[in-house]
Amino acid sequence: MVKLNKIYTKTGDDGTTGLATGPRRLKSDLRVEAYGTIDEANSVIGLARQYTGDMADLDAMLMRIQNDLFDLGADLATPDTGEAMEYEPLRIVSSQVARIESDIDLLNADLEPLRSFVLPGGGKASATLHVARTVARRAERQMVELARLPGEIVSADALEYINRLSDFLFVAARWTNDRGRADVLWVPGKNR
Repeated sequence: MVKLNKIYTKTGDDGTTGLATGPRRLKSDLRVEAYGTIDEANSVIGLARQYTGDMADLDAMLMRIQNDLFDLGADLATPDTGEAMEYEPLRIVSSQVARIESDIDLLNADLEPLRSFVLPGGGKASATLHVARTVARRAERQMVELARLPGEIVSADALEYINRLSDFLFVAARWTNDRGRADVLWVPGKNR
């Protein structure tokens, strides 16, 4: 159980933050950047949910994803060193990846086929979900870069989850645009 009695500790005043396992890292450290970007994506999804209230099934999916993103943040904040830990850390697992794939398939079944690339927009929900998608893609790039650093481990399930998340957000954005019928399509060279 998480219990927060005091919000400020002053321990980060020197530009560092503590990982879940205790060690301190610079707030500009790539691991900290990655889980900070996950938090940013989660916040944008929270904003998008303000526009999906009448879409109960989608809103429930987004709520599950917001919870998963806290799991992913905890995963990233608890580096896997390859050594045994005193407790089992919270990690993204394959069932979470499978769930988001199932949600993608469910929403995608209702969509009009794509005839062109989609411009972000259409309605408020769609536009906000596209912002969340681009933030998720940034988090994915950071996680991939982190995984390539010596001594830094990012699980395959975590990488798969963040990759699927941006796919989900793209499909969800189209779904909120009248199942793709109100998508704003790119017209190559239109303004030449």
